[in-house]
Amino acid sequence: MAWQDHIPPAARAYLDRNRLDEVECIIADFPGIARGKAVPAAKFDRSPSFHLPNSIFFQTITGDWGETEDDTYTEPDMILRPDLSTATAAPWAPEGTLQVIHDAYDQKGRPIGCAPRNVLRRVVDLYRAEGWSPVVAPEMEFYLVSRNTDPAKGIEPAIGRTGRKAAANQAYSMSAVDEYGKVVDDIYRFAEAQGMEIDGITQEGGAGQLEINLRHGDPVKVADEVFFYKRLIREAALKNDCFATFMAKPIEGEPGSAMHVHHSIVGADGRNIFCGPQGGETDNFYYFIGGLQKYMPAAIAVIAPYVNSYRRYVKNHAAPINLQWGRDNRTTGLRVPVSSPDSRRIENRLPGMDCNPYLCIAASLACGLLGIRNEIWPQKAFHGEAYKAPSDIPTTLADALDLFEEATELHEIMGEEFARVYSIVKRSELDEFLQVISPWEREHLLLNV
Repeated sequence: MAWQDHIPPAARAYLDRNRLDEVECIIADFPGIARGKAVPAAKFDRSPSFHLPNSIFFQTITGDWGETEDDTYTEPDMILRPDLSTATAAPWAPEGTLQVIHDAYDQKGRPIGCAPRNVLRRVVDLYRAEGWSPVVAPEMEFYLVSRNTDPAKGIEPAIGRTGRKAAANQAYSMSAVDEYGKVVDDIYRFAEAQGMEIDGITQEGGAGQLEINLRHGDPVKVADEVFFYKRLIREAALKNDCFATFMAKPIEGEPGSAMHVHHSIVGADGRNIFCGPQGGETDNFYYFIGGLQKYMPAAIAVIAPYVNSYRRYVKNHAAPINLQWGRDNRTTGLRVPVSSPDSRRIENRLPGMDCNPYLCIAASLACGLLGIRNEIWPQKAFHGEAYKAPSDIPTTLADALDLFEEATELHEIMGEEFARVYSIVKRSELDEFLQVISPWEREHLLLNV
């Protein structure tokens, strides 16, 4: 088992305490669901790779399939190879189990262009070709809700230790966090077993809504952690008889859940390129903001990937409605947090927590890179409440996809194959949604039109 010499210390420590029974060989699809195979440990020892059909990237969130226009498509196998640096425990499993993220290649050894991890790596490599290392830090918001087994019923906050449903408008309340102390304890315990560090957990404004802050780092590694955290949090909730949901807007009248992403860029000299010699803001700082303002409308389809995502963009509900930028201004879509000059960063507040972390971070970094390449100067910083400024982002998935499909510069950065397949899948999901008759339509149209 020589491969075990190349896994992270936390995974080795887990195996010191647990006999390895199974290895989950996983890869993220477009929704961010872990697809793959669970194999006995002995078989993993003998298998340097395994196969999955590339059709997993054509699967919609409902389990249906996007139809390719290629008459010669034969659903070929991909070669999936393990990245042992991602090996981590599955501490909720009854027997000793490791999870290992795999990378996808075609049968000639070329990276699969629509695999989300490959899309992000492609964008990061473009930065590295300039001598830069992008750094990101996400904030993960989610709700703990009561078990919901009937989709026709509304989602309700989970019952806490007091036996009562959580109350809204309790942002930053420690008592509200303690209400779900057992879930939070299991989140910390699972994260420790997986070797992942949480920067903090806070109560957000919604009833049963929590936020986890992650440490800043390499975009691919950070996206791996978000991918793992989503599964970890769901398992911790299930262990305590509730659900964790990452829907952008799960409860009517409550704030949505975001995945704010903080960005900075380190140059070859180890310095933040947003910070000048005297600590001032550099042209690249402004160009990055300008790129987000210009290209993000076309990227909204990636960072807000479902019809529900657009219910989050509501004025005065803790979510932005435009791409204004400001300093320490949480009403703008793009915020420059308070920091020292060396830690200067730009926060993109548009992404929802329902996004695929690889694709979201890739899209945001791609917009910033295009801004730097094309030297796009941003609008003036916004002062005051940005909800009073006009909306300049698409408000439906259909409109967002129209913009995405025309964004040739964004396709070039993220990859033509990705853009083509993503559009096929999202159009299929939208078509599926339009076949559903909602309760609102039955209530207001049945007898009145």
